[in-house]
Amino acid sequence: MKEALLVLIAYLIGSIPTALIISKSFFDIDIREYGSGNMGATNTFRVLGPKFGTIVMIGDMLKGVFAVALYGLLPFYLTNELERTNLMLGLGLAAVVGHIYPIWANFKGGKGVATLFGMVLTIQPIVALNCVAVFLLVLFLTRYVSLSSILAGIALPICVLWIYNEKEVFYRVFAVAVAALIILTHQKNISRLLKGNESRVPIFKNRDRRKSKRKEM
Repeated sequence: MKEALLVLIAYLIGSIPTALIISKSFFDIDIREYGSGNMGATNTFRVLGPKFGTIVMIGDMLKGVFAVALYGLLPFYLTNELERTNLMLGLGLAAVVGHIYPIWANFKGGKGVATLFGMVLTIQPIVALNCVAVFLLVLFLTRYVSLSSILAGIALPICVLWIYNEKEVFYRVFAVAVAALIILTHQKNISRLLKGNESRVPIFKNRDRRKSKRKEM
């Protein structure tokens, strides 16, 4: 009963519409009416710029962190590693579902990538940092947030299954499911990437200006 209540609370935390709050508070717009219509960090980067995109990304990650941390409210799980991991995964997944289908925003949310990484960061910090490194490297090289998210998601099962060889079966299944979910929710982005129509986020402007000047010279 207590676990079910915590899962519900985790879902409500995940439902906090970070991008919508930011877009309405600072720009008086509904982020879902612009760009891809998605209420996530990628669309916020595209519509509101890197500053507010970063704020939304961090906010969405913190939803996963806080949701997973709820396990600490039940003393039993503090000393039972297997049960604790399973509960943490359940709480994190509830937050991700809340982000994708937020009750506070008519069940129209984002794709859950940032919340997923916040969740993994709390459960397996080293694995999460590896995925974040992949995300940042791809973003620096391409400026595609969608491609960065997809490759970072694929990096998760690679780290869990092979690099760190995690033994917990539930966690291994979770890692594979996450990669599949990220690919599934980015089908439109993948299509645009293949067609060359995917938008790049407006970061590294100075680097791009230098490249343009070199080409002109």
